[in-house]
Amino acid sequence: MTNHQSTRHAIHPADFKGYDTSKLRDEFLIENLFQADTIQLTYTLYDRLIVGGVHPVAGPVRLDTFPTLRSENFLDRREIGIINISSASTITVDGQEFTLQNKEALYIGKGVKEVLFHPAADGADTRFYFNSAPAHHTFPTKKVTLAEAETVELGSLETANARTIRKVLINSVVETCQLQMGVTELKPGSVWNTMPAHTHDRRMEAYFYFDLPQDQTVCHFLGEPQETRHIWMQNQQAVLSPPWSIHSGAGTSNYTFIWGMAGENLDYNDMDKVATTDLK
Repeated sequence: MTNHQSTRHAIHPADFKGYDTSKLRDEFLIENLFQADTIQLTYTLYDRLIVGGVHPVAGPVRLDTFPTLRSENFLDRREIGIINISSASTITVDGQEFTLQNKEALYIGKGVKEVLFHPAADGADTRFYFNSAPAHHTFPTKKVTLAEAETVELGSLETANARTIRKVLINSVVETCQLQMGVTELKPGSVWNTMPAHTHDRRMEAYFYFDLPQDQTVCHFLGEPQETRHIWMQNQQAVLSPPWSIHSGAGTSNYTFIWGMAGENLDYNDMDKVATTDLK
């Protein structure tokens, strides 16, 4: 088995208020997502989302089930969204090959038996990031290129949040049960993401920060709007965001991040916005 799996439990916001730095990092930060020839999995009880990273080096790495799922195959009752964060690489889905360029996505629906992650043919560094959520229906496997993504330009350099949002796995692009994913790139000179902040009680979210230059960092903000905390994050790390929490960040440089959501609905705009001046 190539899986290394851990579990994160849901946290009540009243308990969250008493957490120190170490406890915050233990409960919400996901480090070391990429280890050679393994799949690193974090199974969270927030909408039972799984956050994972795959780093094939010596050969193909298979997406295996693990005891918590109580299923013969990983995708017997799940769907998965995968985004390539490296050079062009291939994924085999029940014998069918899909080559993903950098930041392209692959959706795989419930019922698929075998998923294999292959190292790049030219020996280049290969890394895939993924989110998986429970599924009640089978939708077809679909690759989504950046040209096919729903793309939005938001923010401005004056407010240090000029960014390009590419919605790669949302219901206007691909059919899913509950999973949504996208890629947001901050433009040079911009550092803030997801401002004004918001919560969405009907969905949880996970952020994965990458393309962060060496020796730079991102400060991720979480918590209820009037009771916020922060976690300093490094390149290629992920963080969990409960439904009651904001999810926002500021870096010492521009960067890229992948957002993934699961929960009650597929309405991207279902959010409760918080005025910047109301944050505490």
